[in-house]
Amino acid sequence: MRILSIGEAMVELGQSDRPGLWRLGIAGDTLNTAWYLRRLLGADWQVDYLSRVGQGAFSQQMVDFLSAEGIGTAHVARDPDREIGLYAISLTDGERSFAYWRDTSAARRLADDPAALDAALEGAALAYFSGITVAILPPQGRANLLAALSRAKVAGTRVVFDPNLRPRLWPDAATMRQGISDAAAGADLVLPSFDDESSHFGDADPQATVVRYLALGAGQVVVKNGGGPISFGGIGGSGTISDLAPETPVDSTAAGDSFNAGYLAASLSGADCAAAIAAGHDLSRKVIRHRGALVAEAL
Repeated sequence: MRILSIGEAMVELGQSDRPGLWRLGIAGDTLNTAWYLRRLLGADWQVDYLSRVGQGAFSQQMVDFLSAEGIGTAHVARDPDREIGLYAISLTDGERSFAYWRDTSAARRLADDPAALDAALEGAALAYFSGITVAILPPQGRANLLAALSRAKVAGTRVVFDPNLRPRLWPDAATMRQGISDAAAGADLVLPSFDDESSHFGDADPQATVVRYLALGAGQVVVKNGGGPISFGGIGGSGTISDLAPETPVDSTAAGDSFNAGYLAASLSGADCAAAIAAGHDLSRKVIRHRGALVAEAL
């Protein structure tokens, strides 16, 4: 049984506990989820990553990191002209802000080859991608990826999409909304965050987010809500989970990515939607008690 996570991983600079010092790591939204999935699932599951990197030392560091963590790298292509991207995290009262250096990232070409996409998706039980994945791609690459995912879905792959809205990665708001809607329409499961959806789609409440994505064609929708009540709908029933313990974040980085991993791992292990939501929330609470995206202590 195999999971394929698709997207961009970058060099991450995070503030350390000592002023003026920064920690270097490797992270990125879909990589974060893959990392947690690898640790949550048993050896009968294979977790692979699909991306594109350069040929320099930092790119090699990313590939080595994935391999060391047990994440498959057979579908990480090498680019002769471009390198891996970089981002830095700043924190204020536990809330994050980012500075990015990714405009010429090799990952922007990860969907240039439709045949390579089909080969990577062949036989995958689950394919996971995000709004950042589609945002960094040129229009043809975006079309290539969505077409490949559609073919994989017909062949039996469960397609999971986190909208993860990042306006700075899109040319304008209308293009972002259309790109996100196109990606969600073909997904079996959509995992949006209500604060994003409220800001950029104007949803009045989480239930409105559920209804909108189901109307687009999504099979199931689970709306993350910053620690508040989580609404869900579609295949597997509908409802709201309200009895979720709150947590004051030390660092909210990867809160949604880890929730997605906890939810998917529980779901793949046979849990119903409510139980999977509880599992995702529990993991996310543990992750945000620590600095950084990948928190071994949370597991």
